[in-house]
Amino acid sequence: MPELPSGTVAFLFADIEGSAALWEKDPRAMHAAVEERCALLDRVIAARGGVLYKSIGEAIQAAFPAAPAAIAAALDAQQEIAAEPWPGIGPMHLRMGVHVGEAEPRDGDYLAPALNRLARMLAAGHGGQILLSAAAATLARDGLPPQTSLRDLGVHRFRDLLEAEHVFQVVHPALQTEFPPLASLDARPNNLPNQPNPFIGREGETAELIRLLRDEQARLVTVTGPGGTGKTRLALQVAAELLDAFADGVFFVPLASVTEAALAPATIAGALALREAADQSPRDLLLATLADKQMLLILDNLEQIPAIAPFIAELIAATSQVRILATSRAPLHLRGEREFLVLPLPLPPADVPLSAVDASRFDAVQLFVERARAIKPGFSLGDDDAAAVSEIIRRLDGLPLAIELAAARIRLFTPGAMLARLEKRLPLLTGGARDLPARQRALRETIAWSFDLLHPDEQVLFRRLSIFAGGFTLDAAELVADPDHGLDLLAGLERLVEHSLVQSVAGMPDQPRFRMLETIREFGLERLDEAGERSSVGGSFVRHFLDLAEEAEIALEGADPEPWLDRLEVEHDNVRAALNWAIDQSQGETALRLAVAMATFWEIRGYFAEGRSWLERVLARGIGEPKAALAAVLRGAGSIARLQGDAGVATEHLERALVLWREIGDQQEVAYSLTALGHVAERQGNLARAGERYREALHIGRELADQPLVGIALINLGIVADQEGDYAAAAAQYEEALAIFRGLGDRRRESLALNNLANVVRVQGDLAEAAQFYVESLAVSRDLGDAWGVAGTIGNLGLVAQQERDLERARTYFAESLEGFRALGDRRGVANALDNLGLVARQAGDLPRAAALHGEALALAQELGDHIGVAFGLEGMAAVAGEAENPEAMVRLFAAAEALRASLGSPRPPDNEDEFDQIITPARAGLGEDRYAEIWRAGSSLAMDDAIAESLALARATAGDS
Repeated sequence: MPELPSGTVAFLFADIEGSAALWEKDPRAMHAAVEERCALLDRVIAARGGVLYKSIGEAIQAAFPAAPAAIAAALDAQQEIAAEPWPGIGPMHLRMGVHVGEAEPRDGDYLAPALNRLARMLAAGHGGQILLSAAAATLARDGLPPQTSLRDLGVHRFRDLLEAEHVFQVVHPALQTEFPPLASLDARPNNLPNQPNPFIGREGETAELIRLLRDEQARLVTVTGPGGTGKTRLALQVAAELLDAFADGVFFVPLASVTEAALAPATIAGALALREAADQSPRDLLLATLADKQMLLILDNLEQIPAIAPFIAELIAATSQVRILATSRAPLHLRGEREFLVLPLPLPPADVPLSAVDASRFDAVQLFVERARAIKPGFSLGDDDAAAVSEIIRRLDGLPLAIELAAARIRLFTPGAMLARLEKRLPLLTGGARDLPARQRALRETIAWSFDLLHPDEQVLFRRLSIFAGGFTLDAAELVADPDHGLDLLAGLERLVEHSLVQSVAGMPDQPRFRMLETIREFGLERLDEAGERSSVGGSFVRHFLDLAEEAEIALEGADPEPWLDRLEVEHDNVRAALNWAIDQSQGETALRLAVAMATFWEIRGYFAEGRSWLERVLARGIGEPKAALAAVLRGAGSIARLQGDAGVATEHLERALVLWREIGDQQEVAYSLTALGHVAERQGNLARAGERYREALHIGRELADQPLVGIALINLGIVADQEGDYAAAAAQYEEALAIFRGLGDRRRESLALNNLANVVRVQGDLAEAAQFYVESLAVSRDLGDAWGVAGTIGNLGLVAQQERDLERARTYFAESLEGFRALGDRRGVANALDNLGLVARQAGDLPRAAALHGEALALAQELGDHIGVAFGLEGMAAVAGEAENPEAMVRLFAAAEALRASLGSPRPPDNEDEFDQIITPARAGLGEDRYAEIWRAGSSLAMDDAIAESLALARATAGDS
């Protein structure tokens, strides 16, 4: 073999796309083709000054002194491969990739991080494609072959890589230019976290788990094993490898901080970016949303919530293509569960001296070496160290976490010195908890060994930081773990990270964030208890998050709430832990204040069930004084109950809160309680009562000169006027509110006022001005990341298109709106979008489709208690009946809808009047005045539920199989 290049090396990797199918097609022809292709590549690579140093099956690896030569060789190879006929197998398509990195040859091969990066990039490519890393593209730009250019494919995350890679494609007239998107982690929906280090070993377990999860019968696979065996890391690796297999994505749900099974559905929904609907629990939201999804869920750390098992069984039963990969120290004991036990890594033999090469064949040794090299880049395993490292691994029972903790000490100790210290520590196993399994005791003692090696101040910092349940920032660490500033926080934290007791993780852009693995955190909490510091540190912890929540509560009413919403999202696990601590310690007022401060966040981000649960837990403590605290909890619980559609509980809580606020004399809170009660009345169709509540709130806002309160009241009064058909009053109120919010710089509410104003303009026929307002509102909603605002405004733009008779554009808008509301779990929005799609289908002449859509919307409106939605659904089905030449059903349903609207005080919008006249006039003439009047009277006297039942029966009959 020619001499291998060293230093900065350009690597070229290539393999055959779809090779398995080609081997199946004709093994003999494929064997001959692979041999011929290998010879061809060897010749082409040598001609460009490179060396083909490795061939593994159909894959080859070559090294070049410079990137331009590697790219030229790849171009030559693609052209020659494409020109060959390849008898027996047909066209052969090569994936090729080039990357540049520092590497030194060793025994005819290379061991360098660059190789793993290139292998992962190559695996994401397609046959006929040549991919370049950013390093290769930069070094080759001035030396590209003639007629060659580079296409920027953007930044991509690849399996197992710590950092994303900027990828480029080689473009040349002789090459195919268009390919599907790269099969990177970004190709399918996912939330897989970036890993702090490469995945080492476990190839057999990874392959077996992948095989299991590809089996349609394996709906639930539970990875079990003791703490420290790497269950989570293995699950994440398998998930990354399976991204292509699940069209709707792969999602990781960490559940270590969840201590009550009832809260697990909300946590899962949050990981999927689903928001609870007003009247839908997280459980129902998940069951409905995932019913037809092809998705993999990784539910991590279930051992502390065994009561989650029935919900998982229900989720599997309610879905057809969702698979669950769970990690737990014990199986869930569900029917159909496949348990996959993860054992520690195989140990090097104790009775056979091993060279460095022999020892490195063991995954456990490779893990130690790779983690040690991350701490000390110059570290390599020599023959002298092989025996010590092998013995360390045997002493640690092959537990990956214990091995990583030991390897983190390589900066301080040689392997031999490390072994000597471990020998002093690990014999103390017999002094540990005797009821723990031996391997578990080994892990605990390894953590204890790392802990003992810390400076006393670092030990103090470590145990105090274990109080954080969801990671922490530097500021939080300073306030909670070092309130007296007696510790060298930065130096201590740096040492904890160096020794793998704390990990650096992604956080908010303005602050680094850190966390502990759950096993290590458990150990830290035990040390905190032993030191007698749990009470004092827990108090500091709760005070910090109470201060944060109360600061956020104020900021959420300001002009830019999104950063605070995101911050509370990141800290949600810590807030949960703080609430639990305050309740357990009988810190009633603290728990109350924290729950009240979080109420707005829970409402906006859709944690309805969880938020209400916390607030009602606080209420159950029997708080009597101070009145303001009780009133605040009642208002928070009542507001969330209102959003959930629980009108009875909402009214009870809010009325009690209103009485208390009036007794206290806090007029601002009186106004906000009135506003919430007005929303309840409006949802129930009692517009007169809602108007009374809103007018009193407006009066208070004007008296207090509280502009945000005035603006909110005006928008609410505008909605009532709009539904009552007083469009001039509605427009005036929206315009006044718009001016207020623009003056305050409150863009979120400015967008709401614009959207409502556009509705009034549209129903009165000015479509151009309405569209202008909607577009302006949509831009603000998108800037703020307001998914509700986006979904609603897009639906309203669909109404403009529908009124302009551009049915295809209207259908596109309505479908996008429907998708948005479904993603949010907003069932009221879903019903509205379905009704709109039904309208378009009817106008396009597709009556079965129209009936199915209107029927689905009507059933949903009935379930939600949305009486105005019911009126729209009845009118939609009446129109379908008219088009289906069933005039009697049409008249009866229109009459029922009209009677319902009259009882609500909500007339039909004027933009519907022309269509109503066009439909009803011919039917009236055909039936004759007497018969028409008789049917109208009968329809008007129909009870709402009877009218709905008749409509749904008609929908089923008309829709057929649609």
